[in-house]
Amino acid sequence: MADHTTQTISDVMDPARACAMQATLGLSPDIAYGSALPPFFHQLYFWDPQPPQALGRDGHPMLGGLIPDLGLPRRMWASGRLAFHQPLVAGIKAEKTTTIEAVTQKEGAQGPLAFARLRHDIRQRHAITLTEWQDLVYRPEAQRDDTPPQPTTARIDEEHSESHRFDPTLLFRYSALTFNGHRIHYDRPYARRVEGYSDLVVHGPLLAQLLMLMAQGQLGRPIATFDYRATTPLFENETATFCWKSGDAWVRGVDGRVCMTARAS
Repeated sequence: MADHTTQTISDVMDPARACAMQATLGLSPDIAYGSALPPFFHQLYFWDPQPPQALGRDGHPMLGGLIPDLGLPRRMWASGRLAFHQPLVAGIKAEKTTTIEAVTQKEGAQGPLAFARLRHDIRQRHAITLTEWQDLVYRPEAQRDDTPPQPTTARIDEEHSESHRFDPTLLFRYSALTFNGHRIHYDRPYARRVEGYSDLVVHGPLLAQLLMLMAQGQLGRPIATFDYRATTPLFENETATFCWKSGDAWVRGVDGRVCMTARAS
């Protein structure tokens, strides 16, 4: 059910879908009924499928429902914050309630911007399992003379690192598993000609997912909180280095630019 600012969706945490995600990420698919799901795997669930006529040109549901239409067509997942209260359990029904906490507008270097902050509360067996804040940014149409922002150089003082390469098959499988229809991840002509990117864009949540799995491995225990911010897009067929030092995590592109920063506890 939903009103203008709140939406609630229920779903069963299907172990098969979680195993498919593990395989997609190159992990052993070993999740079974009753297993604790890895952090951020809730992105696989709580789909809200819409018919074709209810989709915008970018493949996402049209604005004007839960998220108001502010006349800015390009959407990006800018940042997020998560508080993990207890693990989600595979095979058990859960409920996600999404609330719009704020919608703000400002003037950026390339025109107007709008920001939407969503809060997601997920409950299972009548107890809250996690709270997530998601920040989306909406931008005007791409112009031919737009100059990309100068990227920031990433840190090189990591204590631990992992490399990941993002080919089109990985992007497609992640889009399918998360029911993400955004065309910038699989439609190269659209990504280039309409959105102004140089190539297919790697999902921000996919980068965050890999950072969380790395952080949990480095901490040696379940994550309690995770904050992350996307800074520069990463594109298909790029190899990125995922870095860790004392609770800080970041993604470094092959050219040294920072694509995402995060903090885990």
